[in-house]
Amino acid sequence: MIDTAETIYIPFGGMILAAGLLLAIVAIIIRRLLKAARDRKAGHHHRHEHDWSVPVLDDCSDLDSVFHKWDPRLKIFSILVYCFLVAALTKIIWAFCALIISLAAVKLAKIPFRNTKRRLMAMFGFLGMFLVIMPLTVPTQPGDLLLFFQPIPVPFNVRGLLVAIRIILKAFAIALIMEPLLNTAPLPVTIQALRHLRVPDMICQMILLSHRYIFVFLNEANRMYTGMRVRGFRQKTNLATLHTMGNFLGMLFVSSFNRTQRVYEAMLSRGYNGTFPVYTDFFARPKDWLFGIAWILLGTGLLLLDRTGAFIIW
Repeated sequence: MIDTAETIYIPFGGMILAAGLLLAIVAIIIRRLLKAARDRKAGHHHRHEHDWSVPVLDDCSDLDSVFHKWDPRLKIFSILVYCFLVAALTKIIWAFCALIISLAAVKLAKIPFRNTKRRLMAMFGFLGMFLVIMPLTVPTQPGDLLLFFQPIPVPFNVRGLLVAIRIILKAFAIALIMEPLLNTAPLPVTIQALRHLRVPDMICQMILLSHRYIFVFLNEANRMYTGMRVRGFRQKTNLATLHTMGNFLGMLFVSSFNRTQRVYEAMLSRGYNGTFPVYTDFFARPKDWLFGIAWILLGTGLLLLDRTGAFIIW
């Protein structure tokens, strides 16, 4: 199949790639060192910063925007339909347009972009591997452009690179639109909206309790780890560290399970019978329906343009 594909040989391409990778690693290390130096100079400590990797789903629910005023039931349904339509896109240009729309939605919802950007960078740490894996593993088809970075004998398929870029763009677009979906209403209200959409009550309770308990678990882990540090524990690459961390994880599991039992018993003592009381009444206004229809039409328009090949690039 390679015989039917266009092939380009790049002299010393392997050395150029290795040098570029080395420079990127050095740049990342220097950037981290400079940031650590600035934090020390300013008297900041990372452990006091908010843990952006574990997002609080409703920390912006007290703001005022069109997404905050939107009926949660229609918001969930419309945006989820839009996400499925975005996931079906096959061309980079329309995936990029979906990303721009998601960025505009975050801006319209008045959600601070700083933590959102950090979470996207954390996602890119995983998705970035596709930029290397896909060009090297995608099956070669007639008309593909293959690059050989000499002396590396493995072909680099440009079509695989474009596929990886498309996957990353769609993943970012969907991840960004989750911010105005989940971050513009209190979590209990969002859970109640899911119940109105016929999501099983057990699943709704699991989502609510799991989100709350994540932070209890993290606080317990931080408390135990702080105690270990006070007693002189320092992480090293030896068997003693592995033994200590194994004991730490075991005790963390036991203490977390015990706390779960206490929380459940406290819920029972307060009258919990398998369901949570409902305090929210939903009312969909005409503008809510129009906004929901607009989002679905927007996703449908992107998909139609993608399928019809309008303004086709890739």
